[in-house]
Amino acid sequence: IVLLSSCSNSAGTQVKTPFSGKKYMSDARHFRGVGMGQSANLNIAKSKAELETRKSIAQQVRTNLKVVSDAYSSELVGTQASETVEKFESLAREVTNNTIGDIRQLGQDIRQLEDQTYRVHVAVEIKKKAMFRFLKDKARNDAKISELARAQMITMLDKEIERLESEE
Repeated sequence: IVLLSSCSNSAGTQVKTPFSGKKYMSDARHFRGVGMGQSANLNIAKSKAELETRKSIAQQVRTNLKVVSDAYSSELVGTQASETVEKFESLAREVTNNTIGDIRQLGQDIRQLEDQTYRVHVAVEIKKKAMFRFLKDKARNDAKISELARAQMITMLDKEIERLESEE
């Protein structure tokens, strides 16, 4: 009788992906995002990866703005408070669809797989202050926002920018 034993881990095999360390996680000063795209076409794989990074950053911005707007909601005036929060969320969604000049690519990893498809990993970051300035400009120029909501948004973003500057 021959006994065979296997040393397999029931939790699975750990996979190391590019850009997975602490260096690629958001911190007090930066929003960071990592995305992966795969396609038979290299440009499409790159586009998918970039879209994933933007979605990641947009989600972080949405979460951050929710915290900021909740913190300042007691200061908002009347019925405009809900409009202001909604417009913040709308602006955060636009991050996914807009080119933001201050986004810096931290790295890109391109692999051609055995099936001849491409897998692209991308890591990007943007300074939180730059993102809030971008959102402030968007709020200033958005004709769909009422004057009161615009003023409240700009005030909240200014306070957040000041807070970040004081922490530097």
